[in-house]
Amino acid sequence: QVQLVESGGGLVQAGGSLRLSCAASGSIFSINAMGWYRQAPGKQRELVAAISSDGSTNYADSVKGRFTISRDNAKNTVYLQMKSLKPEDTAVYYCNAESLTTENYWGKGTLVTVSS
Repeated sequence: QVQLVESGGGLVQAGGSLRLSCAASGSIFSINAMGWYRQAPGKQRELVAAISSDGSTNYADSVKGRFTISRDNAKNTVYLQMKSLKPEDTAVYYCNAESLTTENYWGKGTLVTVSS
């Protein structure tokens, strides 16, 4: 089992920045890729960014150039640096970890609200 705890959400004005953190614990040796998803009210959960064990990353088109995902293996933590935030980035952001056996683990989420 893997436990994920997100932090860093909050209220920010459009154009501002936030950094989300996700601390992993438990069977962290089994983690392969990690990522951030978000779910806005009335919408489906969508992938925002992901990073694999070799450091390769991929991003949703809507956040490319504004968001950066990074991973600190020594701290078992993944980060999402968000810049130039827009009101449409408002959502609950969830941390995800995928194990080597493709099991998926989720955090409880952290709310990001971007005011116009």
